[in-house]
Amino acid sequence: MWKRIGKGFVLLLLLIAAMALWKREELQRLNAVNTLFSEEKIVYNFSHMDRLFNAVPIPVEGVPTPLPHGRPIALPDDWQDWQERRAVTGVVILKDGAVVHEAYRLGTKAEDRRISWSMAKSYLSALLGVLLDKGDVDSLDDPVTQYAPELIGSAYDGATIRNVLQMSSGVEFDEDYLDFWSDINKMGRVLALGGSMDGFAAGLDQRYSEPGTHWHYVSIDTHVLGMVVRGATGKPLPDLMAEFILTPLGTYADPYFVTDGYGVAFALGGLNLTTRDYARLGELFRGKGAFQGRQIVPADWAVESTRPSAPTATGALKYGYQWWIPEDAREGEFMARGVYGQYIYIDQSSGTVIAINAADRNFRDKDAFSDSLQMFRRLAQILEAR
Repeated sequence: MWKRIGKGFVLLLLLIAAMALWKREELQRLNAVNTLFSEEKIVYNFSHMDRLFNAVPIPVEGVPTPLPHGRPIALPDDWQDWQERRAVTGVVILKDGAVVHEAYRLGTKAEDRRISWSMAKSYLSALLGVLLDKGDVDSLDDPVTQYAPELIGSAYDGATIRNVLQMSSGVEFDEDYLDFWSDINKMGRVLALGGSMDGFAAGLDQRYSEPGTHWHYVSIDTHVLGMVVRGATGKPLPDLMAEFILTPLGTYADPYFVTDGYGVAFALGGLNLTTRDYARLGELFRGKGAFQGRQIVPADWAVESTRPSAPTATGALKYGYQWWIPEDAREGEFMARGVYGQYIYIDQSSGTVIAINAADRNFRDKDAFSDSLQMFRRLAQILEAR
């Protein structure tokens, strides 16, 4: 009897070992999710997402025309202190399209392709503007189910493209990154374990309000926007992003998207580019959709998408079409933002573009955003005074 039990135990161990080997990649990605933001790994992880998750290249063609260099900016006295507080890894500052400051910290380099997090949302908004102008998408007031029929019967049934652009879909979704059981972290585990992001979105069935009535920031809205552009064109997001945005802009390194287990791009935050590349998007929108003499994004879309239009609460930070606008912004001041301190700040009046990559584990602190915004505005004032 003990011999049979011993053999059974050995077989069980072999089975567990075989299962672990079979699911090794999934388990490694799951571990990456659980340690992605740990203090000792976060900087490295944010430069090497393709080693941690499924990823696909964005097929950008050609070599970029470099941005010119201008007279260096006189940085504020507390610049170094601010960079340390915000764990800045890379910064590129432009004045009227010329580089006036560029630096990298915490072991990162200019060629590092840093994770965008939610700055990717602004790229997708730019792409939608092009597709709308081309006629691939008929109207912002079309229901999302017209282009993504798999959402019929979900909480997104009845929401329009404009609703998801403005984060006013009404879909119930918990975006608390610090809660293991929040929807955003469940979504991360779906990504890590090779699941389907489309299936995850289609499986959401609860609403907190009717579409278009309240603003509530839910990142899954942007994935639905990605489903819309894929459905409208029949093409994968990396190919669309390459054709209409990144090839015309040019990129300094080979960009890529993190994907789910089905090769679908993680549209809401999985874009990976250099800090220089993020500055190029800022310069594109400083120029109202034009870059180095070429109109890439329709000018009216570049203006409309960066103006406050979402039904945000009175006195709150404003929102447009996947772009953020400070509540007291002057005309032409707006930004793309990502968790852990990613920013593309644009101030058209002073000709300023600031691209920041960071690994700021204190980004949720009460004063973290205002700390960064105040620094950006001080830099813009210095450049405007020239």
